[in-house]
Amino acid sequence: MQRLALLCAITLLMVPFGGTQDFDVVLRNGLVCDGSGSPCVAGGIVINRDRIVRAGDIGGARGRLDIDVHRQVIAPGFINLMSGPDGLFADGRGLSDLMQGVTLEIFGEGESMGPINDAMRSEALSQQGDIRYPITWHTLNEGLEALVKHGISPNVASFIGAATPRVYVLGRANRAPTPAEQERMRQLVAQAMQQGALGVASALIYQPGNYATTDELVALAQEAAKYNGIYISHMRNEGDHELEALDELTTIARQAKLPAEVYHLKVSGAKNWANLPQVIGKIEAARAAGLKITADMYTYPAGATGLDGAMPTWVQEGGLEAWRKRLQDPEIRRRVKQEMLTSNKYDNLLAGAGSADKVLLVGFKSEKLKPLTGKTLGEVARMRHSTPEETAMDLVVEDDSRVETIYFLMSEENLRKQIVLPWVSFGADADPEGVDGVFLKSSTHPRAFGNFARVYARYVRDEKLLTVSDAVRKMTSLPASNLGIANRGLLRAGYFADLAVFDPATIQDHATFENPRQLATGVSEVFVNGVEVVHDGKHTGAKPGRVVRRER
Repeated sequence: MQRLALLCAITLLMVPFGGTQDFDVVLRNGLVCDGSGSPCVAGGIVINRDRIVRAGDIGGARGRLDIDVHRQVIAPGFINLMSGPDGLFADGRGLSDLMQGVTLEIFGEGESMGPINDAMRSEALSQQGDIRYPITWHTLNEGLEALVKHGISPNVASFIGAATPRVYVLGRANRAPTPAEQERMRQLVAQAMQQGALGVASALIYQPGNYATTDELVALAQEAAKYNGIYISHMRNEGDHELEALDELTTIARQAKLPAEVYHLKVSGAKNWANLPQVIGKIEAARAAGLKITADMYTYPAGATGLDGAMPTWVQEGGLEAWRKRLQDPEIRRRVKQEMLTSNKYDNLLAGAGSADKVLLVGFKSEKLKPLTGKTLGEVARMRHSTPEETAMDLVVEDDSRVETIYFLMSEENLRKQIVLPWVSFGADADPEGVDGVFLKSSTHPRAFGNFARVYARYVRDEKLLTVSDAVRKMTSLPASNLGIANRGLLRAGYFADLAVFDPATIQDHATFENPRQLATGVSEVFVNGVEVVHDGKHTGAKPGRVVRRER
């Protein structure tokens, strides 16, 4: 199929450029940053149907849609390494990312849309909050295709979450699989890989991902390796035991013989911030030894997850309902509270934040609790004349959810050191979102609306840590190459016409922790598969998004 597409693209390229010629789209008078990291050059882009016909010198080409971009940067569309599907089911435009130039959303951290059985479907439907949609599919590929059929502006791709075949076979039990169960899990990974999954993705601070041993993860990664996939991980620890967690990631890469990536590279907790050189050194030593280890990051000093990140995973075994039930047992509550206060045996995000006043509550399921949105855990604890630990447990029980939460964990200085690393790309770690309707029922992390624009506004223009072409490479060809995605990520003849046009002098993120739901500005045009989805800074109504699959 890819060979046929390439032949079609080559046919398009056989049109001579010596004279005037009409094409579907011409962007002219721009600064072409092709995604390779090479210096940007004056020129334009020619598009026919869904492919780039020419980049750079466009000769006398004319377009049925012909746009003078007035010296703005023309770049490949940006790739969000860490995203999710829920927001696109609510609003297929994906405005929070699209208005920053993102044209490809990558799903699957820890748990993915499939494979899914009836028990998993029932659980997923019961845990839907403000955003609700039917779950009718069975495989990961069917889930992605259902989203495309729903109508979306960006393209989508996905890993298979390492915990998904585990839940499919074992449920949420904290035990090792039998040999037969392990083989069934491997078969499920192989099925997803055959259908175009990018690789295997783990999230090892959460249940049930945390229950997997290194050997179990190696077995799943070996299946991904057969299909040229990669292993990507929210590692088992990003704070007190991060170096050991990195050792596990490199062990999996070495034993399974495949590339590996660190999700949202960070060093959590003020007492650990000085460890960043060791973290970087360990990754670069593995790279020097021949392992292909890369990382992605978001550009804020706070992470976002839920109150599950503050509690030990043993209390969460069996899923949300079992967790809530245990939290109503006085004896268990005492043990959980003690571990929240003193334990570093799990990646304790409350301890990493250092204070309950650095833990922001941003998403509740219960209408009764929604007025607490935007308050800190410390504020709510004081309102209730309780401790932060008791309050966290009470909120999970009362809301019948993990409660969406922001933890202030990292240092700005470390962000600056990470952002210049040549093997680091970017992931928002957030679903694409909208600015109205159901989205107004909760808050969010500003990274959902500003992660990519912030790179250009702060770290390119203001602090000059990167050049424009460096930043473009980190959002385009670098992640496309790492993920094995063919014919995207560069402005090349024959590549898919996913493009972002922006003004490096004015591109700006506006989202803040206090008011996160503010769209970025400065991106004037966005094309997905040759279709204009943003024109003059406004959505066109087009939803040409497709499923993107790994190159085999």
